[in-house]
Amino acid sequence: MKTLVIALGGNALLQRKEALTAENQYKNIAILAEMIIKLAKNYRIVLVHGNGPQVGLLSLQNEAYKEVPSYPLDILVAESQAMIGYMITQKINELDPAQRITTILTRMEVDLNDPDFKNPSKFIGPVYDEAQKNALQKEQPHWQFKKDGEFYRRVVPSPRPHKLIERQSVNVLLDAQHIVICGGGGGIPVNKDNNTIKGIEAVIDKDLTASLIAQQLGAENFVILTDADAVYTGWGTPEQKAIEKATTEELAPMGVSDGSMGPKVMAVCDFVNNTGHNAYIGALKNINDIMDGKSGTLIYKK
Repeated sequence: MKTLVIALGGNALLQRKEALTAENQYKNIAILAEMIIKLAKNYRIVLVHGNGPQVGLLSLQNEAYKEVPSYPLDILVAESQAMIGYMITQKINELDPAQRITTILTRMEVDLNDPDFKNPSKFIGPVYDEAQKNALQKEQPHWQFKKDGEFYRRVVPSPRPHKLIERQSVNVLLDAQHIVICGGGGGIPVNKDNNTIKGIEAVIDKDLTASLIAQQLGAENFVILTDADAVYTGWGTPEQKAIEKATTEELAPMGVSDGSMGPKVMAVCDFVNNTGHNAYIGALKNINDIMDGKSGTLIYKK
């Protein structure tokens, strides 16, 4: 069977403005689980999920306990990988107890000279109004915030991933018919220094990580699932129009634009240009139609 790498948007776990409770996440994951089980009959499945709200919550809980120094972000990313992986596993095995599924704590090598360490860009945690942001800034003066729509969110460094450390382990599990959950939250950022692997305080973009994982595993299929049912031109205007298919050359300018779609476009273009295989962007609810070419945006190499 061919390998399918799926990058799950935040709505796979939590709807926007929905309370970050275990119950809400399980409710959303139950919908995802049903779709993944169907796909697993035809593909070797790799799931890469986001963790922005979850790692942000862990960070807030971490900071609230003053008797122990705060844990670094790389450890919090590892915690979120285990938590979300467990929840997805539970829901999939509720529906299909025989389905093999494994979560791997996944490290991704990054470059310490990445420019994002000087200009953090990755949103984590919940949204705040200006008064909440100002109050939190006084409590945590080392935190940085940027606007996310009409609200504010914390931002942290988000370097590009360069290498999947656990690639061999993922391949072994895929060969044994496991659904593999890996690269959660973009992976645990690490750097090699004199053959020593050290954790780095950052959060990697999960779409760029999913693209790299798909390339390094030799996957034939890569799909990014989002809130939107396709990539649009003129998004948010009366002239907005869904793009049914586009070459990487046509789509590339959107990869450097601001907003949440930029990294997704960059991720699919990287995959298509480096492998020659097609990639897709579309809505979670339409995953089966996306794979049949009936929904979403198809990205291909000219």
